[in-house]
Amino acid sequence: MTERIADVGRGISLAYEEIGTGEPLVLVAGLGQQLHSWPTAFCEELAARGYRVIRFDNRDAGRSTHMRFRPPRPGAILLRQWPAEQYDLTDMATDTIGLLDALDLADTHIAGVSMGGMIAQTVAALRPERVRTLTSIMSNTGARKAGRPALSTWLLMGGKPARTRAEAEDRAVRIFRHIGSHGFPFDEAAVRELAGSGWDRDPSPAGVGRQLAAIFRSGDRTSRLRAITAPTLVIHGDRDRMVHPTGGAATARAIGGARLETIPGMGHDLPKGAWPRLLDLIDDHARQRSEDATI
Repeated sequence: MTERIADVGRGISLAYEEIGTGEPLVLVAGLGQQLHSWPTAFCEELAARGYRVIRFDNRDAGRSTHMRFRPPRPGAILLRQWPAEQYDLTDMATDTIGLLDALDLADTHIAGVSMGGMIAQTVAALRPERVRTLTSIMSNTGARKAGRPALSTWLLMGGKPARTRAEAEDRAVRIFRHIGSHGFPFDEAAVRELAGSGWDRDPSPAGVGRQLAAIFRSGDRTSRLRAITAPTLVIHGDRDRMVHPTGGAATARAIGGARLETIPGMGHDLPKGAWPRLLDLIDDHARQRSEDATI
């Protein structure tokens, strides 16, 4: 497992890692998250089931290209006043497709968490021939009345950004105690380790603001999702305070033939206690498509 950099076009480079061999499975990270937000042990479990797992940093995160413009302020986002350089989810999906090109992958299974689910959905809508299966986890359609964060979550997320590694760890603990999976044990040590390594790779908070603006600029994507033809699995927890479970239900309704699976007790994270169910769901979904393709 070696971190590499791929030129994906349009002046964007993405940092990525590959684990295992077999059918390609691309994992897309969420808002402000980096490639290691897909835990290494989780990826190794997928690799052991026969997948070539590819995880990467989106633009404006980790060691991928960071844009240079100032992110819009919250008031400007609400008024839909964007800097001329502001990108959207289509641009981020195009980055992902560029990564497939760089890795010479004609098509792939793709799974995304939260904003990563939105990006994965957009890849499947833009380039259906490139997606074998789609798994959208704790994500939404962008519709105003579905999948919205709780007010308490908005207030917590609006706090001042961390200025040190220790502050980044403390902030992550506060946030994930709130939005995490209350039906599973809270692993504070793992949260601190993830936040600390994230700070070491990329301490800049500006990328999060630009990514958040990309979500808002993309608006309601429901009509676009109706173009998805890939077999689609939607996974959501029933305790999600970041993306309300209505977001998962709306996603499943928008995509023809999509199947919704709800994991009791799961919030807006990937708790170890839910790994067996998550791994089985992702694996079974991908295998069913492969079996159908051979009939």
